[in-house]
Amino acid sequence: MTASRTSIGPTIGIDFGTTNTVIAIADPDGRTEALTFQCGGELFRVYMSSLCFWEERRDGTLHTRVEGGPWAIQQSLEGTSSHRFIQSFKTFAASRSFKETRIFRQRFEFEDLLATFFRTLWRKAGQSPVEIAQRIVIGRPVRFAGGRPDDALAGSRYRSAFSRLGLRDELFAYEPVGAAFFFAQRLQDDAVVLVADFGGGTSDFSVVRFAKVAGRLKPRPLGHAGIGIAGDTFDYRIIDEVVTPQLGKGGQYKSLGKLLPLPKGYFTNFARWNQLAMMKTSGELKELIKLARLALDPEPLYKFIEIVENDLGLFLYRAVSRAKEELSTQDRTEFRFQHADINIQQSIMRTEFEAWIGEDVEHITATVDEALEKADVAATEIDKVFLTGGSSLIPSIQRIFSDRFGADRIAAGDQFESIAYGLALIGQSENLEDWIVRQW
Repeated sequence: MTASRTSIGPTIGIDFGTTNTVIAIADPDGRTEALTFQCGGELFRVYMSSLCFWEERRDGTLHTRVEGGPWAIQQSLEGTSSHRFIQSFKTFAASRSFKETRIFRQRFEFEDLLATFFRTLWRKAGQSPVEIAQRIVIGRPVRFAGGRPDDALAGSRYRSAFSRLGLRDELFAYEPVGAAFFFAQRLQDDAVVLVADFGGGTSDFSVVRFAKVAGRLKPRPLGHAGIGIAGDTFDYRIIDEVVTPQLGKGGQYKSLGKLLPLPKGYFTNFARWNQLAMMKTSGELKELIKLARLALDPEPLYKFIEIVENDLGLFLYRAVSRAKEELSTQDRTEFRFQHADINIQQSIMRTEFEAWIGEDVEHITATVDEALEKADVAATEIDKVFLTGGSSLIPSIQRIFSDRFGADRIAAGDQFESIAYGLALIGQSENLEDWIVRQW
């Protein structure tokens, strides 16, 4: 079963994710492929949503350099000069509290970071999307990350950034709707499909009814819901339970003859990838150095400071991601983070991890129910459930759907590429109005 398509030539789908970004190209025949990148002898189909800034001296003048994706990681790991490694910055998209960050004396607002990131991607791809396609569809979450996300602000920032890249008539679609379109290509019969997309910053759900009309696939979106709890939140739980207790959390400092607890806010920010990336220049680092001099046990805080000063967020991210992935397939894992005199090791049982994220899973479950309620569809009326995103592999997440819908109705796709493929295919559809978000 195929959706009715246009003959406008290639179309592009852009899935800018909190953790990874994928660009897919679809032709009028429905064939899709992802842009690939060669870095360090490896072929990448995803471009990690990260930036690395550093300075080089040329002709007696300091020049700021920047790389993104796997090159940002490479520079962070191998570079010898001072650098700033930034990740998960999509989390700031709808945040009014995020005004700017300073990087080597330059001021960067969110749209500056987003435009800079995609410039690095286009440069490595060797071409820009406007040279490839007439129609470009960009994904967006149903609900942006953050406590009080400002949807209109995120839209304004996205449009500003993409306009700087030469995109003027871009279209936007919900990320789980892109995944639904991708999954629909498998359907042979009418079906009501629940798509669950677990990203780095948000978990989004869409219910779509697909019907065969005159031999073609006719979609009807029924309801959407989203929540700012996802992979980064689960990482936060590991850092909060395993890492920050060994970096001073729960400690005390002495001031004016009184013993006071070390402020929790520093440790909360440290455990969030987007905030950790900004701590070096936010003023918090200077405050931490002052606190360490007053702390009853300063050594853990000095290790905290060392991680921030030396931009070790990438190393920590890898250690946390490894533990989380292993807990999806094993009952136990050994967490290890080592650098210089910092050595954090701890066994983690899957039962412990599931207890840490228990409340998060409850909120996600409630959001699935919200999507069904908005769609006015009962769980028994869902014919297929399509799971995508790395966190969909976590057993307690999978149980949300197996308990409600039965394991026989659950399908999974490529954990990273399905959204981008679906967005590109939406661009080929004649019935665009059924898929895109106009009011944003």
